[in-house]
Amino acid sequence: MTWARLREVKCAELEEAADGWGRVSNRADAARDRIDTQLVNDLRRTQRGEAARAAVRRLRRLSMNFQYIYTECGLLRTALNSLAHELKAQQRVLQGALDDAAALKFTVHADGSVTYPAGGEGLVDGKPLAGGRTAGVPNPGLASPTGLTAPNPNAAQAQDIADRVARAVREAADIDWRYARILRALKAEGGLGVPAATWTDAAGDAAAVRQAASGYLKQGIPFDASPAERKAWWAGLTDEQREEYLAVYPDQIGNLDGVPALVRDAANRDNLQLLMGKLTGRNDEDAVTKLAALREIDRQLSAVPGPGEPPMYLLGIGDQGNGRAIVSFGNPDTSRNVAAYVPGLNTSLDEGFARGDLGRARDLAIASNRHGESTAAITWLGYDAPQSPDGLGTLAVAGGARAEEGGRSFGRFMGGLAVTSEHTDPHMTAIGHSYGSRTVGAATQQEGGIPGVDDIVFVGSPGVGVDSADDLGVGRGHVFVGAASNDIVTKLPAREQFAVGAAEMLVGGPVAAHIFGDLADPGDDDVWFGRDPASESFGARRFEVGDGPPLIGPAGISVDAHSGYFDPAVDMTSVENMALIAAGNSHKIKTEDPR
Repeated sequence: MTWARLREVKCAELEEAADGWGRVSNRADAARDRIDTQLVNDLRRTQRGEAARAAVRRLRRLSMNFQYIYTECGLLRTALNSLAHELKAQQRVLQGALDDAAALKFTVHADGSVTYPAGGEGLVDGKPLAGGRTAGVPNPGLASPTGLTAPNPNAAQAQDIADRVARAVREAADIDWRYARILRALKAEGGLGVPAATWTDAAGDAAAVRQAASGYLKQGIPFDASPAERKAWWAGLTDEQREEYLAVYPDQIGNLDGVPALVRDAANRDNLQLLMGKLTGRNDEDAVTKLAALREIDRQLSAVPGPGEPPMYLLGIGDQGNGRAIVSFGNPDTSRNVAAYVPGLNTSLDEGFARGDLGRARDLAIASNRHGESTAAITWLGYDAPQSPDGLGTLAVAGGARAEEGGRSFGRFMGGLAVTSEHTDPHMTAIGHSYGSRTVGAATQQEGGIPGVDDIVFVGSPGVGVDSADDLGVGRGHVFVGAASNDIVTKLPAREQFAVGAAEMLVGGPVAAHIFGDLADPGDDDVWFGRDPASESFGARRFEVGDGPPLIGPAGISVDAHSGYFDPAVDMTSVENMALIAAGNSHKIKTEDPR
């Protein structure tokens, strides 16, 4: 690399090449979309038998190939654009130095050294001091000071110009080396298959391009802005800029509250493949558990929706902490009603969550859409819920810190849905189950409450952190609670009721907690996290739910009453009541007396 070569680099050609890779990426994305939304669906709808199933499998493989092409070509586009962006910055530094040299009538030589003319006056004879030639130092700050100052005033200016030239050349050489390495790695394996190892490689490619392009793209993402400001930012980008962000930062865009649901879904579906590639081959328990969940989510996303079942939208995915997954059944931006369910204790990104908790939102969406205008139902795992190895036994030792943190995140998420909705006044419902009710309660205590939320539902709640429905910001007539008579979590006694021995019983298991709580203060309105939401003094509207299995039955101890609220096969009354609330028909629910 020389300064002459740097000056002559045609960055526009790099950008033209980037545009070409971008067009290939876009064509691959369009082909993938046609396969997934047209060919596969039409084939499944019109054909039956093993031949049809085999054709679907081949189409799925073809779709995966196009997704890989979309991802890798998108990375190439961004790498080339970022390379041009960085080289142009050094060209500006170089050109500024050359312009200064020309103005001063200095000569910049091929090796970057600078010749300067005579100047100044000698102290003895008053004649101009001789000119000279100086070489640049790429890192002037690292050069050892000599303590000497050249008497010719042109010398210092020449040294500054030479240093700037040297610095630009050195930076350009470093840029060239970094991007050459990245671009060499962006190549596909032979054959038509896209195995897990290929996605692992793609995840590494994405990480390398992200690191290289951080100054070009990532600094522009408005992480600290409000959802409304993020929506405006996304709307103000060009199509090319959006495509680059989606290709390089699907993890960031897919989880950015305020970005439209369709965009988040597209970004997260791509990031899902990268995450599975990242975790494949790791043998630690955390990676194996999360990978099983991601594969199950991927399977559901690829499946054709059943009768009455809205399509899935992946609004968030990640492997940080206990894992993140936000899945909507129905498009929350176009649906008149939106309900978001927050799970509680022991929820994490595992296969049980992917099958069970996502099924809760699906069943709620199906039921809600029978009662009026369109409803989208969401499972929101956007926080680290407390984990209890012995089931419900250690719920009592869980504090409110995770609920407070989760509440802030949940509030931002709902605020994002409020601004991206295509309806001027969408009907929005927040649903908290178990410790998730404490999280929803914490969200209501943030400044301004939960943005856009009209109704709040608590089921299986150990308390929500406040003592009255009036404190939740939506009016007590819009706060609803379901509490099964056999659900011990809704009867955990208040902390103050425990002496040391009683606390030992509580930590020893849920049965001890239940029995001791009933004996300690029968009829008391206090539960673990404040006033019992099902109590008369709390002031919420209690709706009918099934009793649930008894704590002690023929098969032994059972806490299944705590988990039946969302299951139509177990407690259709509860599901129907929540569906009516989510659909904006709370006046039709079946109520029961508070405790």
